[in-house]
Amino acid sequence: MLGHIGVNVRDLVRAKAYYDTLMPLLGFEPYKSAADQFAYCPAGGRPGTYIFFYPALDEGAYSRHRPGLQHLAFNVPTRAAVHAVHEQVQALGSKVMHPPQPFPQYLPHYYAVFWEGPEGFMLEAVCVREA
Repeated sequence: MLGHIGVNVRDLVRAKAYYDTLMPLLGFEPYKSAADQFAYCPAGGRPGTYIFFYPALDEGAYSRHRPGLQHLAFNVPTRAAVHAVHEQVQALGSKVMHPPQPFPQYLPHYYAVFWEGPEGFMLEAVCVREA
């Protein structure tokens, strides 16, 4: 199991405001908040990966097509949760790349939404259960 992941962002305050509204829908709760970082852990003491955000020290545009992070996928328990995430990312003004839909080419019952976060990271909320 992956213990944690660190993500660099251009604007820590802006990123925190964005993820504070989104992470509860993805099953995470605040873990740490400081001037130089913030983090989320799986809600309710569940085991899982912690996500830390740090200020980027170098300028430059992110591209998921270069070596490095391609995208982050979050498992959610229901298709309704996929739709709730979709509604929230639209309210946040995020670019939706693929609205909620089945992706049978990945796995049977794979149902997901893909969007672009404020840094350009492709993010995904996925439920792999029958409707």
